[in-house]
Amino acid sequence: MEVQWKGVEPPRLRPPHTATGVIFSVLLGVWSAQALEMSVGKIPFLEAVNGSTVMLPCSYSSCIGITDLYFNWQFNDNGTMQKVCDSVIPSEGVVPDVRIYRERVEFVGKNRENNISILLWNITFDDQGQYTCFGRNPKEKGKNHSAIFTLIVVDELRVVDNTLTIIIASAVGGGIALLMGFMLLKNFTLFVLAKLEEKNKECLVTSSGIDNTENGLSGSKAETKSTPKKK
Repeated sequence: MEVQWKGVEPPRLRPPHTATGVIFSVLLGVWSAQALEMSVGKIPFLEAVNGSTVMLPCSYSSCIGITDLYFNWQFNDNGTMQKVCDSVIPSEGVVPDVRIYRERVEFVGKNRENNISILLWNITFDDQGQYTCFGRNPKEKGKNHSAIFTLIVVDELRVVDNTLTIIIASAVGGGIALLMGFMLLKNFTLFVLAKLEEKNKECLVTSSGIDNTENGLSGSKAETKSTPKKK
C-alpha cells in the first residue's frame, strides 16, 4: 500500500555519515573548549603585608599549541574590571612584549615555561582584591579561559597559636614513650624469668645426680663385702 503525502514533503532519512559528522563536530567542540587552560596554582590566594612585594602567579597550557595567544591581567575594582597588563604571544618560545596599564606592576613570566606571572611592588590596601588571569587562543576558535587569584593585604601577618598543637604532640609523644618503656620492661622481665627458670632446672638436675649417687642407684658403684670363707 503506497502512502500518499498531500501538500507535505515526505521526510527524508539522514544518511549514516551525517549522524557521524554531527557527533564528531560535538566532540571536536568539547575538545577545543578544553584545550587551553589558565592556572594560578593550587592555592589561589595570598595574604601579604602592606608595603611588601608579591607575585601573582599564572601559567597556561595547551594540548595543541598556541598561535597568537592573547592574555591579560585584570583587577576587579568594586565590580569594575581594570586592565593591569596584556600582550600577544605569537608562538611557543617567543617572549611577549607586555603593555603595563597600572603602576608598580612588572611582568616576570617566561614564555618558555608558559609562565605569565606578574609582580606587584610596594602593595597598598587599594591593591587588595581579585585578579583575573585571562587567555584566548585563536587556534582553538577563540575560546575564552580565565583563572582568579585573590590578594589579601594586612597590617601584619597573623601569628599562629601552636599551643594546642604542641599539647597534642606532647601527649602523643608521651604516650609513645610510655608504650615503648612498657614493652622494654616486659621484655626484660620475661628475660629474667627465663634465666631463673633455666637456673632452677640446672639445680634440679644437679640435686638428682647427687641423690642417686648417695642411694647407690644407677651411675654409682656400691661396695660389696665378701662373705668370709669357713675354715
